[in-house]
Amino acid sequence: MSQTELRRLSRREFVKLLGGLGLGMAAMELLQMQFLAHDAPTVQAAESEVKGPYWAMVIDLETCIGCQRCVYACQATNDTATDHRWNILIQDDTTFGQPVFITRPCMHCEHAPCVEVCPVKATYHRPDGLVEMNYDRCIGCRYCMVACPYGVRVFNWEYNDQENPQAPTWGRPEVPRRPRGVVEKCTFCTHRIDAGLERGLVPGYDRAATPACVNICPTSARVFGDLRDENSPASQKLKGRQAIVLRANLGTKPRVFYLLPR
Repeated sequence: MSQTELRRLSRREFVKLLGGLGLGMAAMELLQMQFLAHDAPTVQAAESEVKGPYWAMVIDLETCIGCQRCVYACQATNDTATDHRWNILIQDDTTFGQPVFITRPCMHCEHAPCVEVCPVKATYHRPDGLVEMNYDRCIGCRYCMVACPYGVRVFNWEYNDQENPQAPTWGRPEVPRRPRGVVEKCTFCTHRIDAGLERGLVPGYDRAATPACVNICPTSARVFGDLRDENSPASQKLKGRQAIVLRANLGTKPRVFYLLPR
């Protein structure tokens, strides 16, 4: 298979994979996952209209141990409400003969439906392609929540004035809490990326410039980096492995790649 070719999973592979992700019917209906197998995910970066770094996250289903540290670190760092997790974990104990876990942050799609439907441009693409939120502009219409194929967004019905249960054990809040009446989601810790770049640090290499969920992972199942840099942790992790993206049939071009267990 050439570097630019993509292989669709067969129906049997697809059904088995859904079961392997431990999804109950409710979760399946929420995520409605479909997959495309990539021999070379860097092709997506090469063909992107975005110039400069192509930030991406790679999650290895083979080495993830389901410790939920990435879930807790995200909640602590981004100061989210207990029931408003930006990163969730689903477990399967049977399909592969050993526990397999999948964690789901925002996909930061290149062709993001949430960006397209926002009437006030509160959800938008940064120059580097990541999907950002402007909470001052958000009017709480929740169109973006309906449009998102991955169920990654949450709505603040009330102001969060509760103590963060994951801080300081798993990190300390680094961003302000969002106001009542707005939608929020995973940012890939863009506050770290931007501050790090200003200091000459490189996301994926330098911890201070890398998403908190990646730093906390004890097995390096979760890595981050620039797919246009062949030596970045993300590029290196993908070499020689089959990677999948969620709902590839929609053409959203997610920036989160999952490595299948071998």
